Parts: sequence; structure tokens; C-alpha cells
Amino acid sequence: MAKRAQGVSEQDLEQLSSLFRLLSDKTRLSILLRLAEGERNVTSLCEELNLPQPTVSHHLGLLRMNNLVGNRRHGKQVFYAQNGRAEVSSDSVLEFNVQNLNVQIKQRSR
Repeated sequence: MAKRAQGVSEQDLEQLSSLFRLLSDKTRLSILLRLAEGERNVTSLCEELNLPQPTVSHHLGLLRMNNLVGNRRHGKQVFYAQNGRAEVSSDSVLEFNVQNLNVQIKQRSR
């Protein structure tokens, strides 16, 4: 039987592996990094990422279903932004809160 770090529950590990599966796609990571700069609509994300609308909408849907992004409607436009589960700190660290764990992604010092 594999050993597990103290204080890390089975539920923590399940949530963490789910987050890593979600983040394993470069399109979803690109979207999250763009949304770290501020809210965007689908059209602007399509232009910035040079991807078709159905592709961007699909990935936004997955991120929204997993509570990494939220949306608001303004007329016919839908704007997306990061929600509380994913945020960028003042020192440009992308952070994800998962159950009792915190995952940080930051650029390595050289």
C-alpha cells in the first residue's frame, strides 16, 4: 500500500488530481492566464488565442463547471473572469485552492 503525506485525505487527493487533469491542457492554461489579467468575453479570447469560438467556449465551459472561472452577462455578451478558486497574487503567482491544499504556479527564479 502506498504511503500518503500526513494530513492529506483521499478527498484532497481526488480534488488535486481533478485540478491537474483540468490544467493539463495548454488551451485551458492559456485562458486562465489571460483571465488573470482581467475579465474577457469569448470574442476577445478567440482573437488573443487565435482559436475558433467553439473551441474557446468548450474550454471555458469546462473551467466554469470546475469553478475556476465565473461569468456575468451584459446584454448579449458574456464576460468571464477567474473566481475565488483560482487567483493571481500581487507577485504574479497563479494560485488554486483545493480542499485543504493550495497549489501555486510561478515563474522560477534564474
